Amino acid sequence: MLSRAAILSGQTSRALVVLGSRSTTTSSVNNQAAATDEKQTLPRPVRQEPGKVRHGFIPEEWFQFFYKKTGATGAYTFAFTFSTYLISKEIYVMEHEYYSGLSLLLMWIVEVKKLGPKLATALDKGVDEYESAWNESRVEEKKVLSDQIADEEKAQWSMEGQNLLVQAKRENVALQLEATYRERLISAYSEVKKRLDYQVEKQNIERRIAQKNLVDWVLARVTASITPDQEKQNINRCITDLAALAKA
Repeated sequence: MLSRAAILSGQTSRALVVLGSRSTTTSSVNNQAAATDEKQTLPRPVRQEPGKVRHGFIPEEWFQFFYKKTGATGAYTFAFTFSTYLISKEIYVMEHEYYSGLSLLLMWIVEVKKLGPKLATALDKGVDEYESAWNESRVEEKKVLSDQIADEEKAQWSMEGQNLLVQAKRENVALQLEATYRERLISAYSEVKKRLDYQVEKQNIERRIAQKNLVDWVLARVTASITPDQEKQNINRCITDLAALAKA
């Protein structure tokens, strides 16, 4: 019964230590989560190890409690005297259950010593595999989210390119309108110039015709006013002038 009580008390104390550590860790994590913003990454919780024990089931805190008052042997002295008191007063009777429990304790110790390391290794391996799988899934999900963010940024960049393309098309249309406007201006200028040149040429022709008609009329009038005697005198004078020029 003492062994059972000790085992139960040891398990209870370790459970309390684990729960206390877990509650402390949970409260600290919650405080950190409340203090940080969404952009910061919370630290991953670390697996808590059980408290230290002696002889496989006695918590270290018991020895520390007696050590401050009775020294290093206080816990053992208390256990020996208390068990002696229980046995002598027949509070704890050594019946067949005691020996059965003692044999089970020995078997349990042997199993813990022999199978404990292998079982601990297998369990640690399973925990590591589970943690690695969880971490791998977290990394993959983080990678997927990063790819989605990159795609979203690329899409935003493409939309900016579309805005630039629309602006370039607008400038191109404006240039086309400007070119068409200039072509129409040149066409209007050419047509107006042709009409003006036509009018100038028409006026020049009319002026030449009028001038020719005037010259012809003047010549006709002058010719009509010359008599045959005057014409004969003019011919003789011309001949005389030519002769004089020939002598000279």
